[in-house]
Amino acid sequence: MRIAVAREADAAEPRVAASPETVKKMTGLGAEVAVAPGAGIKSGMLDADYAAAGANVTPEALNGADIVLMVRRPDNAALSRMKKGAFVIATMDPYGNDDAVRAMAEAGITAFAMELLPRITRAQVMDVLSSQANLAGYRAVIDAAAEFGRALPMMMTAAGTVPAAKVFIMGAGVAGLQAIATARRLGAIVTATDVRPVAKEQVESLGAKFVAVEDDEFKAAETAAGYAKEMSKAYQAKQAALVAEHVKKQDIVVTTALIPGRPAPRLITSDMVASMRPGSVLVDLAVERGGNIEGVKADAVAETGGVKIIGYRNMPGRLAATASSLYAKNLYAFVELLIDKKTKTLAVNWDDDIIKATMLTRDGAIVHPSFRPKDAA
Repeated sequence: MRIAVAREADAAEPRVAASPETVKKMTGLGAEVAVAPGAGIKSGMLDADYAAAGANVTPEALNGADIVLMVRRPDNAALSRMKKGAFVIATMDPYGNDDAVRAMAEAGITAFAMELLPRITRAQVMDVLSSQANLAGYRAVIDAAAEFGRALPMMMTAAGTVPAAKVFIMGAGVAGLQAIATARRLGAIVTATDVRPVAKEQVESLGAKFVAVEDDEFKAAETAAGYAKEMSKAYQAKQAALVAEHVKKQDIVVTTALIPGRPAPRLITSDMVASMRPGSVLVDLAVERGGNIEGVKADAVAETGGVKIIGYRNMPGRLAATASSLYAKNLYAFVELLIDKKTKTLAVNWDDDIIKATMLTRDGAIVHPSFRPKDAA
């Protein structure tokens, strides 16, 4: 049984899919682990560290591998080097990328999309969305503080009092809650909003004030899976008016709103940006899906009227060492599902809820019901 750790094809992706710690654990499962040279260098994980953990560091890492671990889905060059039937585990970003999913099917690999994990208790240790979003929320506030030309906490000095900065977090999922906690730790006055009623208690438990139009639609605005529902136009108008008035008074705004499989909702208009004081900062964590903020630019800090808009697409990658360490543990937990610890061989339970929920392709076909072609049986 051979497990390969690929080097990411995208030069802008600094994360790696395994750490020396998880390599050691995988060898303990009976696997031969091969790591591509330089795979972890941008995350501070050296080839020598992998070798010391029992890995074979080789340019031929992908050749003949039974399991391939990656951060992002493989490109055509990587697919061409994988054997048919290989299990490839990564964040696949399948929504709207039909050609890429089809290419994986045609290559004959069994592709598992980690972002499709079901929201069940035993899957929590594998939850890459949560581990990476947690870091994104933290880094968003750190980046905002770095761009903000003033201090965040209230300071009482002999020269006078420095008022605390006002920070508004839009979306109280994993990223939003960590952003709230980080802003609070830095001494800011924090408010937050979300369309899910359960978020109010979570926001307030972190010491922030909740801001929302709390009508009947708001009280029913969550799916059974725990995601936010798309709200009616009428509700969106009422919430937008409330938010627009609130945003005027804020120093920092962080937006985190994403709905799986859809473009990011527009939360902040150019008029709202213009209403903010010069020196204010906005951070858009949904820029990969088009962004929540009008005027955001991917991988840049845009400035309009003295207001800065931060739009880094890979916010977890800005904490590559920590992000890689957590991501590697997520993937290791998933790999354990695929291996019989007694015989130390691959033994997949194809009826496992986690396997069924994450499997995109198998035996030359797209098998996930959400992405299977309409004409497929």
